[in-house]
Amino acid sequence: MQEKVTSNIPSDINETAQIEVLGARVHNLQNIDVTIPRNQLVVITGLSGSGKSSLAFDTIYAEGQRRYIETFSAYARQFLGGMERPDVDKITGLSPVISIEQKTTGKNPRSTVGTITEIYDFLRLLYARAADAYSYLSGEKMVKYTDAQILDLILSKFEGKSVYILSPMIKGRKGHYKELFEQIRKKGFIHVRVDGEIKEIRHNMKVDRYKNHFIEVVVDKLKVEAKDRKRLEESVKVAMKQGHNTIMIIEKGKEEEPRYFSRLLMCPTTGISYNEPAPHSFSFNSPQGACPKCKGLGNMDEVDMEKIIPDPKLSIYRGGIAPLGKYRNILIFWQLESLAEKFGFTLKTSIENIPEEGLEAILHGTSEPLTLKNTPLGTNSNYFLSFNGVIKYIIDQQHSEAGAKANRWANQYITDTKCPECNGQRLNKEALHFKLDGKNIAELSQMDLTVLRQWFVNLEERLSDKQNLIAAEILKEIRSRLGFMVDVGLNYLALDRGAMTLSGGESQRIRLATQIGSQLVNVLYILDEPSIGLHQRDNHRLIESLKQLRDTGNSVLVVEHDRDMMMAADHVIDMGPLAGRFGGQVVNQGTPKQILNSQSLTADYLTGKKSIPMPAKRREGNGNIVEVVGATGNNLKNISVKFPLGKLICVTGVSGSGKSTLVNETLYPILNQHVYKGVKEPLPYKKVKGLEHVDKVVDVDQSPLGRTPRSNPATYTKMFDEIRKLYADLPEAKIRAYKPGRFSFNVVGGRCETCKGGGVQVIEMNFLPDVMVECPDCSGKRYNRETLEVRFKGKSISDVLDMTINQAVEFFENIPNLQHKIKMLQQVGLGYIKLGQSSTTLSGGESQRVKLSSELAKKDTGKTIYILDEPTTGLHFEDIRVLLEVLNKLVDRGNTVIVIEHNLDVVKAADYIIDIGPEGGSLGGELVGCGTPEQITKIKKSYTGQFLSQEPEFS
Repeated sequence: MQEKVTSNIPSDINETAQIEVLGARVHNLQNIDVTIPRNQLVVITGLSGSGKSSLAFDTIYAEGQRRYIETFSAYARQFLGGMERPDVDKITGLSPVISIEQKTTGKNPRSTVGTITEIYDFLRLLYARAADAYSYLSGEKMVKYTDAQILDLILSKFEGKSVYILSPMIKGRKGHYKELFEQIRKKGFIHVRVDGEIKEIRHNMKVDRYKNHFIEVVVDKLKVEAKDRKRLEESVKVAMKQGHNTIMIIEKGKEEEPRYFSRLLMCPTTGISYNEPAPHSFSFNSPQGACPKCKGLGNMDEVDMEKIIPDPKLSIYRGGIAPLGKYRNILIFWQLESLAEKFGFTLKTSIENIPEEGLEAILHGTSEPLTLKNTPLGTNSNYFLSFNGVIKYIIDQQHSEAGAKANRWANQYITDTKCPECNGQRLNKEALHFKLDGKNIAELSQMDLTVLRQWFVNLEERLSDKQNLIAAEILKEIRSRLGFMVDVGLNYLALDRGAMTLSGGESQRIRLATQIGSQLVNVLYILDEPSIGLHQRDNHRLIESLKQLRDTGNSVLVVEHDRDMMMAADHVIDMGPLAGRFGGQVVNQGTPKQILNSQSLTADYLTGKKSIPMPAKRREGNGNIVEVVGATGNNLKNISVKFPLGKLICVTGVSGSGKSTLVNETLYPILNQHVYKGVKEPLPYKKVKGLEHVDKVVDVDQSPLGRTPRSNPATYTKMFDEIRKLYADLPEAKIRAYKPGRFSFNVVGGRCETCKGGGVQVIEMNFLPDVMVECPDCSGKRYNRETLEVRFKGKSISDVLDMTINQAVEFFENIPNLQHKIKMLQQVGLGYIKLGQSSTTLSGGESQRVKLSSELAKKDTGKTIYILDEPTTGLHFEDIRVLLEVLNKLVDRGNTVIVIEHNLDVVKAADYIIDIGPEGGSLGGELVGCGTPEQITKIKKSYTGQFLSQEPEFS
């Protein structure tokens, strides 16, 4: 057994008020004992891969979750299988655990900030119970009456006048309605009003089935007098029953001015009525509330005519219809020849001269069968075929199972447009005409949270007494939740922002705000780097929110590298001393003050003994620039930005200011289209200059490497192909006639067939998440016995996958083409991860560096642009130093690196800064300034400049 490594625990911690972890050995933890004080803000820090997450998530959180499942009955646990106990001797003092991880939320297009935080659910309740309804035809306020009120109104408005009492049955719909007239006749009614004309019901009566009709049943004809109130009451009751709670009154001689009365919400002028509002009437995920055209998504895929017919001067023969290309002797062109003959043109007629109905038939198809002249059966055969049109064909390809290639082909002609019916607001027109203080629910969802919070201030003064009585509790909930969202630095988001578009840090802070809102006590919260993507300006707000969680009576455990967060903690645990096999120990623990006085890598960076060096001088670049002119996507305010090439460029600004919009959604798609003919459309801009200076673009984002446990660093970097070839060339493999495929765990042959090469078996849990257990046949080695018998330097292919990068560098030192790729992984600071480590277990920062190393191992052209989105995620100060060395090597070879970053160590090392802001959301999107870090510090309204000027190198 390993020797125990104990930490220097301060003796003044109250024995009962602490969590004790004894003998933790998960992953690389070296059999350690740790004591964590309860009801305090505790930060775990250390190098990337030193065992922080292994301690916080894989030991403490896993044990908390296991204990929770132990509380279920034996019957319920049989569906769960046993949750494996983490490799630890004992954990005491553990309260219920909630983990708020860094993973981005789901990819569901229906999930929004409003639905995740439940604020939208409260808004739906508020609108269903307290909003006023307005007619979507006349704009008048809808009215709703009881039967007694309707009688009084009829008596007061029509006193002494002859009237018809009618029940509306059909409102503007097509059909012959023969059965309806028969039903009405059998109920004993004699007259109906059809399209404004009163007629007697005849046997077999029907109307024109292809026209829109308005049909009402005449229930009674009478003179309105107070003495006949009883008869009037009976007639109204019968009319309400037939007309589904709505009746129509027509005064004799004034047939053109009907009046409507309803028990439902109803427009007094036009007679349209709304169903009683319920919370689901305002949900875009429910058929009752969603816009019928876009099904509640707000956007629709539409075929872009400009892409289908890029040049109307060309003929079909010469490729005027882009998806079809030039004329070939195939079926679709034979169909077009028949169409051409029918509409009086030829395939050599330019598209602009084709008759309108002919072009309509080509694009949208025709229901009439076509006789084909030019067929394989000869010219005289009667070969009939209908034609569905080019657009239908493209849409079919997009939605079909034809495969990725067909989908990609179809997608280049399709654009994502705002739904024309709801204008992107997701709801049907009835839901959009319920208003509070003049605003509908969709307008509230589009506001930035700061503006929305302001709108709710003193809302009571603008509501009626009845509305205030209903809304009091709901408003309290909404205000407190909005307050928490603003407190964690998310004031620039809107409730209708899609969950798919949120970064890992944003989605984590949303979950944090939701947890603060739930007001739980005695819970242990574990957070994974909540400061990701947050500007220094908003850091204190996040720290205050965490302190608020602590002060409510919870323990907060944060895995973090941020200097401010460490200094604000009550207690810091420093893991190390290095990463991977050389980490997994508690180097130091205590108050921030005690940590500063200790000897460790973290302490050296905090005290300034070590620092990330500033460049001796800023690079001049190669004199060329790429300029984006007039960018207006999302919140960008028509800005023009120059990117000087041959430099390390840092794009900065507060969260939500428009950095990602400018770089990831405008610049990258432009470059991608230029270099690789990419299909993704950039957000709107006027023009771009200087593309001729770029011949390659590489985007390294934070999405996971692969969504399956089968993806790993070796497969992603294509290193595994080389390793398999190496094993296939060994004498033992040649004797057995093994090919490289034999050493793949993804194909039949060499892999273990019990687990299909996964190393684990997935046990389905019916109504609960699936659980993975080690494969009983191969014991997690992924391969069958015969494959494992082939060895190189005494190691099987499974042993190689189990090596760390550092071990692999030594193991493959004499194989140059492998050595280069493995060395690159080591250079970006990933020496501690295993070659076969599942991509799903890598942190965001590690995934990004695996991608980066994979790109760096390729040959660069000296004209390459690298785009990195927050590469310092998950990195310790020392890791950032290593990363900067790698980026600087790239720039020194003439390439350009564009980094979106908040970390001041990276910002101050940049040659050129582009600062977007000044605020987030609608108050951002402007170019605050650009230039060297020294120039940015002189810009008064730049928050980045203000924080840079406080750094020791500038002060």
